[in-house]
Amino acid sequence: MSTAHTIVNLPDQRTATLPKVNYINKEHGLLSWLLTADHKRIAMLYLFSITGFFLLGGFFAGMVRFELLTPAGDLMAADTYNKMFTMHGIVMIFLFLVPSVPATLGNFLIPIMIGAKDLAFPRINLLSWYLYLGGGFFTLASLVLGGVDTGWTFTTPLSTHYLNTHVITTATAIFIAGFSSIFTGLNFIVTIHRMRAPGMTWFRLPLFVWANYAASIMMVLGTPVLAIAIVLVALERTVGIGVFDPAKGGDPLLFQHLFWFYSHPAVYIMILPGFGVISEVISTFSRKRVFGYTAVAFSSVAIALFGFFVWAHHMFIMGVSNYSALVFSLLTMLVAVPSAIKIFNWAFTLQKGSITFETPMIYVFGFIGLFTIGGLTGVFLGSLGMDIHLTETYFIVAHFHFVMVGGMLMAFLAGIHFWWPKMTGRMYPEGMSKFAAVTTFIGFILTFFPQFIVGYLGMPRRYHAYPAEYQVLNVLSTAGATVLGVGYMLPLLYLGWSLKYGKIAGNNPWQATGLEWQIQSPPLTENFIEIPIVEQEAYDYEWLAHKTEKEVTTVG
Repeated sequence: MSTAHTIVNLPDQRTATLPKVNYINKEHGLLSWLLTADHKRIAMLYLFSITGFFLLGGFFAGMVRFELLTPAGDLMAADTYNKMFTMHGIVMIFLFLVPSVPATLGNFLIPIMIGAKDLAFPRINLLSWYLYLGGGFFTLASLVLGGVDTGWTFTTPLSTHYLNTHVITTATAIFIAGFSSIFTGLNFIVTIHRMRAPGMTWFRLPLFVWANYAASIMMVLGTPVLAIAIVLVALERTVGIGVFDPAKGGDPLLFQHLFWFYSHPAVYIMILPGFGVISEVISTFSRKRVFGYTAVAFSSVAIALFGFFVWAHHMFIMGVSNYSALVFSLLTMLVAVPSAIKIFNWAFTLQKGSITFETPMIYVFGFIGLFTIGGLTGVFLGSLGMDIHLTETYFIVAHFHFVMVGGMLMAFLAGIHFWWPKMTGRMYPEGMSKFAAVTTFIGFILTFFPQFIVGYLGMPRRYHAYPAEYQVLNVLSTAGATVLGVGYMLPLLYLGWSLKYGKIAGNNPWQATGLEWQIQSPPLTENFIEIPIVEQEAYDYEWLAHKTEKEVTTVG
């Protein structure tokens, strides 16, 4: 056996049942889950929770698209429409996109990938999930009480003076959920620094760990700024402290600076862990070490650093000086460089690789195409002349969704499908999952590409009525959203089905190299019987082929 891509898995083929003891069945009863300190169980609790909020946010998106089928606002009143897109943004960003990969896949995999038996602070990890639920509870409370219509950005003075909806209740939700992010990021940072297995040097870490490490730094440094801004909005509404009120010496632009100082890095908090997923999947299904491993690792750190210096490109039309607008425009172009490094290095990894087209890889190809379009359209918005025309149009909506939904959500689905056999011990139906991946890609293009055109033509966002000449493109977008909804619902069905009826996966169905693939599926509660000693580089497929050859020789 001389090729690194030969797949032999005799020990797993002889195992027809799941391991008798694993993290799922070691303890029984609802309380054993609700009071668990096991990072893997907490990851599954997060997975079920964020799935529920994803469905809720998707419902709001569907209502928005159905309203826009016709030019006249005839499905719901303007105020109701404002509440729909506000709740869609708040739920999707703060309760799904921000925690999606770190809280689920990161929680489950980071300790195993570095050879640890759990995160550094298991009880704080559980507390972070309860804080997340607390944020979700206040979000649902604001919805039941009548909703909020500020938009997800809580722009002042609209949010502080001119609206009578439930701003404080919703702000409380974001404030609480923010502490969940802070605790998760802190836990990851300490774990990665202090709990790596012997031999697991920084440059043997999987790129998934690097990506989550960079995102965690941004969580810890950026989220408190958002918390402060939210508290100031609440105080201004209740006691009129005047921080943002010009009549009292305040400045409404100050809120914009505080909010976007967090919320633009939040884009990278969402997308960086997705980058880590893409690196793992591409390496596995091209059977190669990631090209330029060190450059990809440092590009994650560079994105985390530069991400804190570009917030004002959201404010070009808000009265900032021409000089500061020029500086932030240049910085915006600069932050694209480390993202481009990743795209090119992934492409070079694929070159001459032994590529196979399993479901996770199909999602990855979808990610690369959609995220690249999203990134390139961001260059338009970083350019001062174009931004003045395109800001507050549907071009912004399309750009953001190409990055966050076309990018982040495709990466999340790639990661779920990639590690589902490890998390559950079961495989899913490959034909159905490939169909879902292709359906999602087609539905996404049909939904959001027309919004680039209608935005360039001048249709403003956040309006429930629009000129009739834009109807054809809006009908196409709503039809695409229906296809996209089918693509998102299918994984819920077949992954749920696989929990009982899926084929036994074995320990390493993809023949991948990470430590997580060298232990049983599903893992033990303590992950490893003995702490491993790491002796090979990350993504060393020659080592894996040699190891597999020895196993075959021993069995023979």
